[in-house]
Amino acid sequence: MVHRPIYLDCHATTPVDPRVVEAMLPFFTEHFGNPASLTHAYGWEAEAAVTKARETIAAAIHASPEEIVFTSGATEANNLAIKGIAEACFNRGRHIITVQTEHSAVLDPCRYLESLGFEVTYLPVQPDGLVDLDALEKAFRDDTVLVSVMAANNEIGVLQPLAEIGARCRDRNVFFHSDGAQAIAKVSLDVEAMHLDLLSLTAHKVYGPKGIGALYVRRRPRLPLAPQLHGGGHERGLRSGTLYPPQIVGFARAVELGLAELETEAARLMALRQRLWSSLQPLSGLHLNGHPTRRLPGNLNVSFAGVDGQALLLGLRGIVALSSGAACSTASTAPSPVLKALGREDGLAYASLRFGLGRFTTAAEIDQVAAGVVTTVQALRQATV
Repeated sequence: MVHRPIYLDCHATTPVDPRVVEAMLPFFTEHFGNPASLTHAYGWEAEAAVTKARETIAAAIHASPEEIVFTSGATEANNLAIKGIAEACFNRGRHIITVQTEHSAVLDPCRYLESLGFEVTYLPVQPDGLVDLDALEKAFRDDTVLVSVMAANNEIGVLQPLAEIGARCRDRNVFFHSDGAQAIAKVSLDVEAMHLDLLSLTAHKVYGPKGIGALYVRRRPRLPLAPQLHGGGHERGLRSGTLYPPQIVGFARAVELGLAELETEAARLMALRQRLWSSLQPLSGLHLNGHPTRRLPGNLNVSFAGVDGQALLLGLRGIVALSSGAACSTASTAPSPVLKALGREDGLAYASLRFGLGRFTTAAEIDQVAAGVVTTVQALRQATV
């Protein structure tokens, strides 16, 4: 049997929970109808399953079912939110505020809009990764139409103060969007308490299937949102395309399980994270990236001084599966923009590891990974002496 490395890349994706697979299976073969086919039992069955799933996901974020628009994932949801508001509000204002540490699924749509004549303010973050609220205050303009700040960072796990940001947006009648891909069913999300108008979600970060996500779109007051996909008028005309019941059912089941186990799992992951951090302490030159406590329970991002980043990843390849940054940009030779935004110099930004602990991570695995990292870092440092 071929030995596989321990998986600690849960910010990139997670394995589908067997309980989620079980919920999905009947909708591939038995209940295979099109939810839009409302003239026969096959369509009714599928439509009922989608309705129930919509209710589950809405309840998870304290929204109403009618405010959930299914998409192919958080990337599409982000694009629909950002481009949709920009297009609908074109004559009202052409200024958007976001943050330097956002995922590329937010930054790239913003850059695209800049090419169309919009102006985007990219807020800096403080050394701990949190948004500077004073900088946000100063960034608002009369023509600002949207603020987009992610709930939980995909690299350093930092949890942004959404309620405080949302209150400032509400005071100025500016729409507030958040990328909640990493946060759903891992930390509490409340669209009302956080004053959110738009919230992007995905299933595969929380032990659900890939290829399914959702966008929460506030109905009262109704948002001006221009659809980005046309044809068929599905999802109240906001996102055309035949719905896929197996994925939608799996998404809802994953969220349901995540919420049911949220508190106990968060405590377990924080204990494992502390165990890993403590086990790395024999090494000098450790730098924790991001706020020490205001972060996802399963996230630990560490830079190792005096080590070549690529050599470190190569040395750990047979021990642990992880990355040095976002999964969508690991092929890049540039240092992580997120770590650079924190003020890390290139050497430390290159020599960083993102540990993503998950539901199936054990204490024994943490001990094995920590020992492997310590040994590898020590060996690399000795080789450069």
